[in-house]
Formats: sequence, structure tokens, C-alpha cells
Amino acid sequence: MIRILLYEDNSQLREGLAILLAGTDGFELVGAFGNCTAVAKQVEELNPDVILMDINMPQTDGIEGLKIIRQFNKEVKILMLTVFDDNQSVFESIKSGANGYILKKTPPAKLLEYIHDVQSGGAPMTSSIATQVLKMFSSSHSSTDDFSLSDRERDVLQLLVNGHSYKMIAGELFISIDTVRSHIKKVYEKLHVNSKSEAVAKALKTRLF
Repeated sequence: MIRILLYEDNSQLREGLAILLAGTDGFELVGAFGNCTAVAKQVEELNPDVILMDINMPQTDGIEGLKIIRQFNKEVKILMLTVFDDNQSVFESIKSGANGYILKKTPPAKLLEYIHDVQSGGAPMTSSIATQVLKMFSSSHSSTDDFSLSDRERDVLQLLVNGHSYKMIAGELFISIDTVRSHIKKVYEKLHVNSKSEAVAKALKTRLF
């Protein structure tokens, strides 16, 4: 059972998502709110596995809410929801520790798939957003620093960039999930990052691939 906490200021969309999540096997909706003014208290009390976070909300917006959560909880998975795939919000979200970034118009079945994916360690992005990310990073300066990654660590990082979960990486490379975790820990240390989203962003920004 995946425990979901929802933040969305549009009451009609919030109600629709709440009905979808509450009525789908394998999901438990633990809360649905229109803003992030009490986000710290709510996350601590409701203990969700995945948070669906709207970006544009009154008072405390989604990116600020994301930053507040990451001050005390690095483990909960946070999927950002947005109407527009604008670059500034994408990168601010990634930098602040979001695990994925998807459009609100995502079909219900695909949304549920993204939630399963992020819970399994993936970093889902709507295809149009992934395209924007790649375009923006392609204009950044190339780096000659390969961070002394081993061939296997590069393989693991490449699969992370492609959005694979730990389980998928293990299957692709024919290694155990524990071995995947060990490689990822070393990748984090060499890239000087603390999360999957930061590792993916740095790999793209420095054009490691």
C-alpha cells in the first residue's frame, strides 16, 4: 500500500485526484490540501510514502513546500505537478530535491504508473519536460571532468538518467539491488551530491554522456 499525500489548490482537480487515488487498489490517500502553509506538521503526522505537489499554490507554493520538507525528510518521494513545462520551475524543483516532475494533464493510468515508479526508486518526468531538461543542459558548458567514475558506475548513472529504478538497473546489469545501492552511493560521493535528482541533474549539466 503506497501512502499518498496530495497538495493541489484547484479544488476540482484535487477532488478528482483524491477520488482516483482513494479508489485504486494499492494506494491510500492520507491527506489532500490546497496549500503548503502547514506542510511540515502534515508530513510528520501523516507519514506519506509519496507526495504529489502542485507548484503554483497561494501563500506557500510547491517549490517552497518542497524545500521545507527536505529540511527534515530526505526519504519521502516528491512528484511535482504543473500545468506548464517551464525550465525555471523544473530546475528549481530538481535542485531542491524533487524526485520527478510531471504535467497535470497526464492520463490517470500513467499518473499511477509514475507513482509506482518513483516509489520504486525511479525519477519520472513527462516526456515534454525531459525534452526541455535536455535542451537546457545541452546549451550549458561541457565539462572534461569525468569524476573518476568506474565503467560500472557510469553504467548505473546512465540508467538513472534514463529514469530506471534500482530494480530495473539490477535487471539490466544482472547485479543485485544491494550492489546497485553500493554503486549509487559511490556515484553520489564522487559527484558530491546527496540525491538521485541531483546526480541526474549534474550528469546532464556536465554532459557526462
